[in-house]
Amino acid sequence: MRKIILLMFLVLILPTVSFAVEPFKIGCIDLQKVLYESEAGKKAKSDIDALIKSKQSVLDEKRKVIEKMRGEVEKQASILSPEAKKSKQDELEKMEREYLRVAQDSDTEVRKKDNELRDIILKEILELVNKVGNEEGYTLIIERGTVLYLDKVIDFTDEVIKKYNELKTKPKKQ
Repeated sequence: MRKIILLMFLVLILPTVSFAVEPFKIGCIDLQKVLYESEAGKKAKSDIDALIKSKQSVLDEKRKVIEKMRGEVEKQASILSPEAKKSKQDELEKMEREYLRVAQDSDTEVRKKDNELRDIILKEILELVNKVGNEEGYTLIIERGTVLYLDKVIDFTDEVIKKYNELKTKPKKQ
């Protein structure tokens, strides 16, 4: 709701205000596009995909062990005593609970790592956008996700991606 009110303010009120000192310059950036198309964003996605793959392989191995045990319990069901059968079923249920716990822990770890990487990149992007805004004399820079219509003339997302990639590939000063 606040975004709609802000947008209405920008569209209805700001054009009527006279800016005698400086011209009014608006820019727009698509943060999601920068996040996913920048080199740092692609590397973060690759890192997350590798983490997911490693977690999935651990889960797959646990699932195979559970399925093997389930098959053994079913085969031996007719020859096991009720106590032994109950013991095997309890052990199987324990393994299934452990599997679910590991799956939840893995999911939590992946989400946490994804959020950490995303936050780092977004912080760097916002710092860069502030720098570009100051250097190029923008009065207002808005995020594309909150805008219903946008003339491509004010969208400088590709410029930010290029500058961000350059910033990330510059050798660090020692």
